[in-house]
Amino acid sequence: MNKRTLLLATSAAWLALAGCASTPAPKTIAGTAAATPSLSTLNKLIAEAGLAETLNGTGPYTVFAPTDDAFKAVPAKTLDALSKDKEQLKAVLLFHVAPGKVLAADVQPGNLKTAQGANLAVAKAGTFVTVDEALVTQSDVLASNGVVHVIDKVLIPPVKK
Repeated sequence: MNKRTLLLATSAAWLALAGCASTPAPKTIAGTAAATPSLSTLNKLIAEAGLAETLNGTGPYTVFAPTDDAFKAVPAKTLDALSKDKEQLKAVLLFHVAPGKVLAADVQPGNLKTAQGANLAVAKAGTFVTVDEALVTQSDVLASNGVVHVIDKVLIPPVKK
């Protein structure tokens, strides 16, 4: 093999490796929450509620993910009560999850049925998307099993009668 053939073969191998490395496979929704520093509280609560396996599943899901700052705005006694009642914690978290993959561009004003069973009011004005009283601050974080929209408030499901 001459130097030119060796150089071309080596270059082709590097290009093939670079092409593979430049597009990492997207994480699952649970993996995305775990890898996002501003979602550390949500990540911890997902684990406590036993929802990591679900959010690592095939989906697709749309998750409205409250930031750490959003959780700080929730009264401490409410968070304490949720940490003691796993079923209620699970219900609150599932209120942030909708079956299917809804990108920001696909949002139509109206209701979106959640995995918890209640509806979320969604709306869009220009590029702004709201979910109930929360504002989507970062939209369309793609995951291998759906999409995450980061929101600025924790959503509390309506009380069932």
